[in-house]
Amino acid sequence: MTFGTFGRRILLCAVALLLTTLASMALIHRRVHRFDKRMARVEQIETSGWKKPRIAIVFGAGVLSDGTPSRMLEDRVRAAAELYQAQKIDRILVSGDNRFANYNEPKAMREYLVTHAVAPDDVILDYAGRSTYETCLRAREIFGVRHAILVTQQFHLPRALYLAHELGIETLGVIADRQDYGSELGYQQMREIGAEIKAFLNIHVRPPDVVMGDKLPIE
Repeated sequence: MTFGTFGRRILLCAVALLLTTLASMALIHRRVHRFDKRMARVEQIETSGWKKPRIAIVFGAGVLSDGTPSRMLEDRVRAAAELYQAQKIDRILVSGDNRFANYNEPKAMREYLVTHAVAPDDVILDYAGRSTYETCLRAREIFGVRHAILVTQQFHLPRALYLAHELGIETLGVIADRQDYGSELGYQQMREIGAEIKAFLNIHVRPPDVVMGDKLPIE
């Protein structure tokens, strides 16, 4: 076999691998986004047919060094407060990361909500929602959630809806975008490509380890 023939075979294999990878990514993207029709703005959400308490799940999205919510997280809790004030929900489950003593997403979310006309008893904290998958699984297994409105940014909402559905939660999604996120939005949109693949693999290939605990059903 000449070097030229060998090189062409290597090139063909590389092209075939690339095309297979791209096709797989496209199929996963399509599967993850099949619930996009459930995305809406606050004023478009209708939950009158849902059994009470009607629950919103707010996903963590980073806190600043002073413990206050990042812009994305602020928009998420703001949208949840709007749902609550519009009487479309009765409880708000705030789920985020609290692995470190000086980093507490659920606490920051709760403080924002109770200072924006949400009753403290209607805010439920999940301190072990370190990923979208973990938040959705714990919502079902720990807090007994079977129906929920998911509150997050538009770039993240399709994956959240997909994971919640695959984990047994019937959902609607509220788009929480309220501010200009600048370059951060572009970074998050690029990151979402890999996150969608990871979500698909977590559901169909290898579920991640999730911190569980005693059941605390939201009554």
